[in-house]
Amino acid sequence: MDLYEYQARDVFEKYGVPVLAGIVADTPEEVKAAAEKLGGVVVVKAQVKTGGRGKAGGVKVAKNPDEAYEAAKAILGLDIKGHIVKRVMVAAGARIAEEYYFSVLLDRANRSYLSLCSVEGGMEIEQLAVEKPEALARIEVNPLTGIDKDKAVEIARAANFPEDLIEKVSDVFVKLYEVYKGEDATLVEVNPLVRTEDGDIVALDGKVTLDENASEIRHPEHEALEDKDAADPLEAKAKESGLNYVKLDGEVGIIGNGAGLVMSTLDVVAYAGENHNGVKPANFLDIGGGASAAVMAAGLDVILGDPQVKSVFVNVFGGITACDAVANGIKGALETLGDTASKPLVVRLDGNRVEEGRAILAEYAHPLVTLAATMDEGADKAAELANA
Repeated sequence: MDLYEYQARDVFEKYGVPVLAGIVADTPEEVKAAAEKLGGVVVVKAQVKTGGRGKAGGVKVAKNPDEAYEAAKAILGLDIKGHIVKRVMVAAGARIAEEYYFSVLLDRANRSYLSLCSVEGGMEIEQLAVEKPEALARIEVNPLTGIDKDKAVEIARAANFPEDLIEKVSDVFVKLYEVYKGEDATLVEVNPLVRTEDGDIVALDGKVTLDENASEIRHPEHEALEDKDAADPLEAKAKESGLNYVKLDGEVGIIGNGAGLVMSTLDVVAYAGENHNGVKPANFLDIGGGASAAVMAAGLDVILGDPQVKSVFVNVFGGITACDAVANGIKGALETLGDTASKPLVVRLDGNRVEEGRAILAEYAHPLVTLAATMDEGADKAAELANA
């Protein structure tokens, strides 16, 4: 779950990371009142979960409350890369001497954590990595030891911070890692981390991504940070049904049992789609170990509710749940959905009691259902139907 900037700012403050005062506002009138309360120069910043706000006109400096009011009128309702601005943060101004970059993130490829740091902040990190890779320090962080003072100093020196700043910035790095660890984050990023003209180190803009797997048990308070209004309605519906669903941009709906099988199915469908006008998978949907009629109906209901979906590929390996139970689940799901099930389904079953499962669906003979003997065959048929 990605946090809005104002939420990241509040989390930073909770852990003692130096930040500027900020007030959230939803209307120009609220922005003017916030500017009056903060006093002096303020910055009105669009709250959207995407980068490039400044270039899109979503960040404006205001010297007084009236200018803040006009800035809010210009920003609220703005479309920034498909994100409509509904809220802004009014932040206290700062006299910036230098801008830096710091992040700590989950490095899945190396099964470790990684810290990225540079004395050249303010620009997009992807751009910096391409144009000046030598200016970006990459330091592996052991998850067992994290970023203590010694590690923070190592990061600061690798990023070429001057010696007279290392003590200050390393203290902030330690606190930012405490955010990462304490909130079970997968990303904590500050761009820019600034040195003010008074010599203070301040996190001026933050991005935080939280691991939703830790939220339910370890961090129930994270639920309050979720923007339910902005959530994809299909993903929200799937979550209510306890399904692991992620919407993609293709035309072939995918249902499988087990994350590994579903990921393989995505690849096979994408490959098959190259022969059928480039159709692609429309989603990731893992129904888990059970495939009862209720679970299957919930999964099909979510997928068929996506107007982009033209066909559905059900790819199930019978293990704990046998294939005959899966087949009965599909049969029951179609009976439950009735006329709302109007798109072709390709079903591939394998594993425990596969012959019994296939016999059930063959006898059922639903006009929307096509049986496939192999995953490749099923993927190709589903892609063909989606293209048709």
